Amino acid sequence: MGRVLLDEMVETDYGLFELCWGDYGFDGDFDRNFAGQVNGLVGAASGLGLYVNLARRSGGSPVRIVLAPEPSPADVEAWEDIVEVSIAIPLDAEVVWGVWAGEDGGGLDLPSGAYRVRVSACGRDAGHQGEFADGAVDRYLLELWPAPVRPDAIIQSTSADADYWHREVGSRRITR
Repeated sequence: MGRVLLDEMVETDYGLFELCWGDYGFDGDFDRNFAGQVNGLVGAASGLGLYVNLARRSGGSPVRIVLAPEPSPADVEAWEDIVEVSIAIPLDAEVVWGVWAGEDGGGLDLPSGAYRVRVSACGRDAGHQGEFADGAVDRYLLELWPAPVRPDAIIQSTSADADYWHREVGSRRITR
């Protein structure tokens, strides 16, 4: 089991959740965040932060972040949508999490190094359809473990919302 870095209801706008360790803040440039990636849910291409696209436009979504020493198997029974990306946090970088326009956020005790990040989601379709609903309708788990950088991967995609984002902002990997 890993160490929990964050476990709370995250209130956001425009579905924006991010981890930052450089001069980063999502500016609407999907190409910068998803260049060379196939998935459209988690952008890691900028090298300065991690953009996570939550399904709800506004409201609260439970988000849990866990740092583990090694990967556990992806739980395809419990989660509808699962993607993996790689990040590299520079030496002495301070990692913070945040939402749209810095309305909420805080520090994360995440040391420098290369990590694989698995983002699992449940309820994306309900989150999209009930984007202003009272109470949580979607939830997210971010699992990180030390690993060499490698291309992103879609492990599972069962929601219509995830399929939409994979088509619209994913699929930027050039194949030859």
